[in-house]
Amino acid sequence: MLRLLTPDPARHDDWAALVTAFDGGAMDGSGYVEGERPDTSADAFAAHLDHRLGEEDPDREPAPGRVHGSYRWIEEDGRLVGFIALRHALNRFLFDQGGHIGYSVAPAARRRGVATGALRLMVDEARARGLDPVLVTCVEDNVGSRRTIERCGGAYDGSVAGMRRYWIGTGERPVRPAV
Repeated sequence: MLRLLTPDPARHDDWAALVTAFDGGAMDGSGYVEGERPDTSADAFAAHLDHRLGEEDPDREPAPGRVHGSYRWIEEDGRLVGFIALRHALNRFLFDQGGHIGYSVAPAARRRGVATGALRLMVDEARARGLDPVLVTCVEDNVGSRRTIERCGGAYDGSVAGMRRYWIGTGERPVRPAV
């Protein structure tokens, strides 16, 4: 069974194993920037959770260049297998390249529908928050991610700086932000 979980401080060891499984690869939806090697110590984990969970709190101002968002862990049959995030708004960078939703699945869990199932669940969460449509992007040559987005109803809207842009949903598309 596939579920999206709010990050849980009690699952440090599971999270550390998931981070290690990426072996330095991109962990979109995790809150880490590509190329960043996460510190998996208990103290660093606690700080990471505080930042990620704080971004969901509308009473806390997000860090410069970031927007409020919901971070989730993808769990399959009790094991953490990936990350997914929903940004509650789009700044100019997110509108052009990052999108509302970012996700990644650990290498051992790929090619069996985990990303598609997780994306569908997050699109439902977005709709529950009043976000429709949502923008989802992927690197131009990432065929697996492209197929995942298209299976979830993504309508291609062109590419910007090597990123394919897809809208999922039927609502009115937002205008590109000034910043």
